[in-house]
Amino acid sequence: MNAPAPLSPRALYQDVAERLRQQIFARQLEPGSWIDELKLCAELGISRTPLREALKVLAAEGLVTMKVRRGAYVTEVSRDDVRQVYHVLALLESDAAAQVAAHADDSARAELRALHEQLESQLRDRDAFFATNERFHLALLRLAGNRWAEQVALDLRKVMKLNRHHSLFKRGRLAESLAEHRELMAAIVGGDAEAAARLMREHFSHGLAAAEQSG
Repeated sequence: MNAPAPLSPRALYQDVAERLRQQIFARQLEPGSWIDELKLCAELGISRTPLREALKVLAAEGLVTMKVRRGAYVTEVSRDDVRQVYHVLALLESDAAAQVAAHADDSARAELRALHEQLESQLRDRDAFFATNERFHLALLRLAGNRWAEQVALDLRKVMKLNRHHSLFKRGRLAESLAEHRELMAAIVGGDAEAAARLMREHFSHGLAAAEQSG
């Protein structure tokens, strides 16, 4: 019997999905716009099969909406969508903050502290602040040890990037967010699970208010 061919470490459709994902985040593919499959296939030099597999991946993440016999378009998020995403993330991440505050070891706290220190140094660089802020929140979820919550939050954070009115766009919100992170870090380092959960809920509440005002 012939040995099976070795699996590729990353299938073509995954590379295509990542390329489209980044185009969506960069607004090269605008929310609400239909995806021209023939044009994309020509641009990427691929057949329609890997493109359609990639679109299924993005649809599962909520970034793309597929219509039977009509194709796919980049998902648009409504105000209600944004509120719902913030609500679920607040639930997941407040629980994670409590878990980390109660159980994290010195190594975990050091990892979060290092990310927080990066935020402190990036207050005048919004793009860098965005990226490190997301890394901090995802690290907190990972350190809490619930991989299901981590996966749901990761997908929801992708959907958040579709929102034209991100909370950190509001003038002064970066400084407010950083101050909230300082309080959260103090609660985590101090092992105060109740305070960490409350502060994370407040952090998302303030973020939602800022996002709605910036819209």
